[in-house]
Amino acid sequence: MNVSRRYTSYVLLIALITLLLASCGNNVETTSDVVQPTPEQASRILTQATFGPTAEEISRLSNIGTSAWFNDQFAKPQTLHFSYINQSQGNLPAGQSLSEDAFLESFWQQAVNGDDQLRQRVAYALSQIFVISFQNDTLAGMPRGVGHYYDMLGAYAFGNFRDLLEAVSLHPAMGIYLSSLRNQKTIGARVPDENYAREIMQLFTIGLRMLNQDGTDTTTPATATYTNDDIKGLAKVFTGWSWAGPDKSSGRFFGNNSPTPDPNRDWLPMQNYPAYHEVLPKDFLGVSIPAATSGETSLMIALDTLFNHPNVGPFIGRQLIQRLVTSNPSPAYIARVAAAFANNGQGIRGDMRAVIKAVLLDPEAITPSGSNTSGKLREPVIRLANWMRAFHVKSSSSRFLITSLDNTQNALGQTPMRSPSVFNFYRPEFQPPNTSIAAANIVAPEMQITEETSVVGYLNFMRGVIQYGAGTGNPRDIQPDYAAELSLADTPDLLVDRINLLMMQNQMSPTLRSQILTAINSNSRNSPLNKVYLAIFLTMASPEYLVQK
Repeated sequence: MNVSRRYTSYVLLIALITLLLASCGNNVETTSDVVQPTPEQASRILTQATFGPTAEEISRLSNIGTSAWFNDQFAKPQTLHFSYINQSQGNLPAGQSLSEDAFLESFWQQAVNGDDQLRQRVAYALSQIFVISFQNDTLAGMPRGVGHYYDMLGAYAFGNFRDLLEAVSLHPAMGIYLSSLRNQKTIGARVPDENYAREIMQLFTIGLRMLNQDGTDTTTPATATYTNDDIKGLAKVFTGWSWAGPDKSSGRFFGNNSPTPDPNRDWLPMQNYPAYHEVLPKDFLGVSIPAATSGETSLMIALDTLFNHPNVGPFIGRQLIQRLVTSNPSPAYIARVAAAFANNGQGIRGDMRAVIKAVLLDPEAITPSGSNTSGKLREPVIRLANWMRAFHVKSSSSRFLITSLDNTQNALGQTPMRSPSVFNFYRPEFQPPNTSIAAANIVAPEMQITEETSVVGYLNFMRGVIQYGAGTGNPRDIQPDYAAELSLADTPDLLVDRINLLMMQNQMSPTLRSQILTAINSNSRNSPLNKVYLAIFLTMASPEYLVQK
């Protein structure tokens, strides 16, 4: 593929300096979830609600309308990573164990070909809020447990947030990651581990500051949502929880080999062991749980208290908007999503289906505002998934053999379920220092993993992927189907228009379109395939693509 060094340098410079661009979308008002969207609007909805548009799904959504499309997605059975991992383990010789690669294979299979796209995409967003990570040494050896945890996020993505919160809190993978598994009551100078108590408030439910329903602070300066005493009191709730099994012996609590560990303890919900649960009173967030209250009852009270806190709707709603639509939603947008969280229209709080529709079918989601604060930087994993789905990739092994993509020099610098910390790959309120973004007091979370090395690494990685395919092997395991694009290679304007719809929702500026056409036509000896490579690469390298509008 012939791409000049000058153009690559230009892309690098612009991508680092001007990642938040003014919207170039059309101004069609859409306020109802029963509307039949235009192809551009359909592509935009699919960009936010799936791992990427395809020509076929754009046409289908345009024909059946958003209401029917969402109802269809809500009704689809869940595709389980857990099943794939179990099958993979069964295919191994006796004594061999799976690595995290088994989960990654299943992740990419479902991201590309999964019929339940909306569920899979929301599960991925939730995995960046309720974080666990293979970078934890114990979880690195538990691909089945991590796969089940991810499936749990998918299962409750269309359920109720209260049930999701409980399932997260009792999953052994979370218990390992945030050290609530084997947490013990107060004895002498030893006090309960506070890790999960802190993070369930700070990251999973109410955040650090008291919020209005539109996500703004209730006071200036901001009022803290909890104190250190609240953390200490809540930590007592998360004592006595450990491995599932048929008894509640000390050996099972500590995970010793006697009695024999339950073979499914890597995914079965943790159980409470009364001998290790806190018997003292538990005071937090204005609630007092009496002494000697059981672990199960204490947990229900604590989770109900957090679930009903007024912060949860705007706090979680804003993060879902950021993961799916835009980094800087307006207060009105957040308020509409928070209202759906508070009441789904039938008096039910925490209905995730209502929240998802409120996020994805809001007027600000359907039609860009035109403000230079709208949009979000596409994270690297989503960019690769976009390419895979747009060009109907096939895996020669059928397994999608993609391993870690952590390397910033020759890969994406991001791998699913390999966040470096509980704070995800990037924080919701990250502002790149010494930039116009920070000066404007807006945020760009994904910029936290964006710097010179990762930008060049992405360009080099995609340049090879577009031409040679993705994954391991020689030839590479995952190959695109460019047949539709090749049929347009002799009419470059139509080729670019197709890629514009698939990758950029018809928001490509005239300037970028002209640049790509000039590159394609600059060499009369360019083969049809090289024209396709150029059109796709120059689109995916452009700042206009990198910023999802």
